[in-house]
Amino acid sequence: MKITVNGTDKEVPVDTNVTELLLYLKILPERISVEINLDVIRREAYDHSHLKDGDLIEIISFFGGGADVG
Repeated sequence: MKITVNGTDKEVPVDTNVTELLLYLKILPERISVEINLDVIRREAYDHSHLKDGDLIEIISFFGGGADVG
C-alpha cells in the first residue's frame, strides 16, 4: 500500500502499524513524535495504530541544544 512519510511516497505492506513503519525506516522511537493525517499518535498506541492506503505520516525528531546565553 502507498503512504506518504514526511512528503515522500513509500510502499509498505498492508496492515503495517506505526512500530513496524519505524523499524522499516530504521528510526528509534525514543525521541520522535508521529502524526497520522494530522492526529498525534501516543507512543503506547504505536502497535495498535495500523496505517491505511493514502495515509499522510509526519515523523518529527526532537533534539536538545540551544543558544548560549551567558
